[in-house]
Amino acid sequence: KGTVLRTGDGGRSWQDVSPPGAVADGLELRDIEAFDARRAVALSIGEGAASRILRTEDGGATWTEAFRNPDPRAFYDCLTFFDSRHGLAVSDPVDGKFRVLATDDGGRAWRVLPDAGMPAALPGEAGFAASGQCLVASGPRDVWLATGGGAAARVLHSADRGLTWRAADSTVPGGDPARGVFALAFRDRTTGLAVGGDYRTGRPSPLAAARSTDAGRNWTQAATPPPAYRSGAAWYPYGRTVALAVGPTGTDVTTDAGRTWRALDGGSFDTVACAGDGGCWAAGEKGRAARLERHG
Repeated sequence: KGTVLRTGDGGRSWQDVSPPGAVADGLELRDIEAFDARRAVALSIGEGAASRILRTEDGGATWTEAFRNPDPRAFYDCLTFFDSRHGLAVSDPVDGKFRVLATDDGGRAWRVLPDAGMPAALPGEAGFAASGQCLVASGPRDVWLATGGGAAARVLHSADRGLTWRAADSTVPGGDPARGVFALAFRDRTTGLAVGGDYRTGRPSPLAAARSTDAGRNWTQAATPPPAYRSGAAWYPYGRTVALAVGPTGTDVTTDAGRTWRALDGGSFDTVACAGDGGCWAAGEKGRAARLERHG
């Protein structure tokens, strides 16, 4: 739960660079954003003081606590960065609206943004701290927030780094605390994917994927979606229509920008990310990690 692993040789070997005391304190590190080989920001989730943001500038040799949530009503789920300086983190609703933190110094200091531009949350609506992809950015100002638990599974979009938001219903089913959009992936500011479903073991998730071509204003159900709940998604950097979706029952691939999906692997993974060198990394429970490499 409180573990951070680092590789500098393409995954051949791994070093435990966990923040001191994170495991003993029961911190649940669910999201990490690395800017380069030395600088990274990690989010611990949970109610009240369990939600923390930690920062390293030396590849994990040392960590500094940059933020500890003082509000027992807040529960931070995900964080994302537009660049190496500007980033956001999101909490489940407080006083009826999602709460957003912002940094403009690479994660050293964080402040709560005003919520006047945030639409009211639906009853029971929240984010899912499953893969670190319920809040994603693309470009210098655009950011999207995925939700579930409410009557509709929604995607909220901001074009001004979190100051104002517009909400849209996705085609992924909501209506239950265990159902909704768990992960988003935007290739650019207009083209995005949403994956999710019902995370409970054995529950069907026949509508687990959707796509948008207008910055999340409208969502279209995948004609052939993944067969079950998926918690993570990523665009493949070499191919504008290729993306991956992962979950506890397998990995799926689309080659037509999310219109159809087919099974790729049966391993259990929670999250996936693709690097500029063409390698895609997936991570799952019990320290499982895998790399999908580009050939040819």
